[in-house]
Amino acid sequence: MVSEHWDPAAFRAHVDEVLHHFVVHETDQLAAIDPALAPIARQVEQAVTDGKRLRAAFCYWGWRAAGQSNSDALVRAAASMELVHAAAMVHDDLIDDSAMRHGRPTTHVALRTALRRRPRAEHAARSLAMLVGDLLMSLAGQLFATSGLPAAFLGRARPLWASLARELIAGECLEILHSGTTPDITASLKVIRYKTAKYTVEQPLLIGGALAGADERLREGYSAYGLPLGEAFQLRDDLLGLFGDPEHTGKANLDDVRAHRPTALLAETWRIAGDGEREQLRALLGRRDLAHNGLEAVRAVMLRLKAPDRVEDMITARVQEATDCLHELDIPAHATAALTALAQSATARHH
Repeated sequence: MVSEHWDPAAFRAHVDEVLHHFVVHETDQLAAIDPALAPIARQVEQAVTDGKRLRAAFCYWGWRAAGQSNSDALVRAAASMELVHAAAMVHDDLIDDSAMRHGRPTTHVALRTALRRRPRAEHAARSLAMLVGDLLMSLAGQLFATSGLPAAFLGRARPLWASLARELIAGECLEILHSGTTPDITASLKVIRYKTAKYTVEQPLLIGGALAGADERLREGYSAYGLPLGEAFQLRDDLLGLFGDPEHTGKANLDDVRAHRPTALLAETWRIAGDGEREQLRALLGRRDLAHNGLEAVRAVMLRLKAPDRVEDMITARVQEATDCLHELDIPAHATAALTALAQSATARHH
């Protein structure tokens, strides 16, 4: 249980417990259909094992900031946000052909290993990973609907689920469409907003607020806080993706460069690069065979142009914008303190 004193570790443990019991119950039923489904069931469980549980936390505080008290049913509803995230990560890793997440093989890679003696194992593993992601998204809706909150409360939030799914898919599609194209900061920030910012911070807050019956002014405040903070969260991911320690991030530094993804870090680098530097980047970006020396060359260009510093400034400005919004809202002091702490933990991190 979480009291007015915000204890992130206790909250994460509570969410982990909810997810574990719910997902194990579901995967037991899946595996009971046929023994061949056991590897798929394991990957569904694995997909929800790790996480910062930020999305659940923002949903929780969307509820509490609207004046509602602590509730086990609300924590179950908030935990469903983590299943949305798990689904998105399985699909994202599949789209990007990423090999590692949280220091472990991604779903499609793990399934390829499990199926290695079968014909067309790689194709089968990718297809199964897609279905794992689909199942996780379905389970998110089920956990939300069976959270134990009154039907009238759930009904207030239901339209936001459609927005969450539509905007998340739009962001994923935009990233695919802009990958490999000439870097552009406006396009990159739009991808960030729809692929990450909205479903990480804004939509969980709005869903928590809708469950609690938040008024229009408070909902507008949630968006004013949530959008810049969600963007700052992804900007930090951009930096960690290229300059972070894989031991901490659990992901390979080469992924963004090999895929020529439309990150804001790359867009800022390109914007201030000269002709020679752009030519150097053209020769490196998008190469599937790019090795560590190629990554170091890209990093060297970025550091020389101070692009990481510019992205740091963008993060700082967005966090400040988000936390400034809190002081304009009529919410309890403990909610302001918790949302301020969440803004820092979401953006001042090493993984």
